[in-house]
Amino acid sequence: MPNNSHSNASATRDKFVEDFKALTKDVQDLLKVTSSVVGEKAAEARVKVEESLKVAQDKLSVVQDNVRAKGQEAFSVTDSYVRDNPWNAVGIAAGVGFLLGIGFSAGAFLRHRD
Repeated sequence: MPNNSHSNASATRDKFVEDFKALTKDVQDLLKVTSSVVGEKAAEARVKVEESLKVAQDKLSVVQDNVRAKGQEAFSVTDSYVRDNPWNAVGIAAGVGFLLGIGFSAGAFLRHRD
């Protein structure tokens, strides 16, 4: 089950990044289109939007780096644990497999009984 939630979190994160990149592109296109608009207020607005966009891009980059580092750290800890305790890892995997087997068998039995 944790793998499923990890997949959902990864898909959600990927969707967020894609949406943010699309928003960034749209804002950049909007800035290009409105570059011909003259006036002090328009120039101030463009500068403010460009600054905000840069800050948002920098924050997203930091978040991506943090997530990547935490994922790598989790992988390293898990890998070292399995290497240091291979039989414990085998026992845990067998126990999880056993419990999943019981759960699936019970579910199949109950569905077939109806």
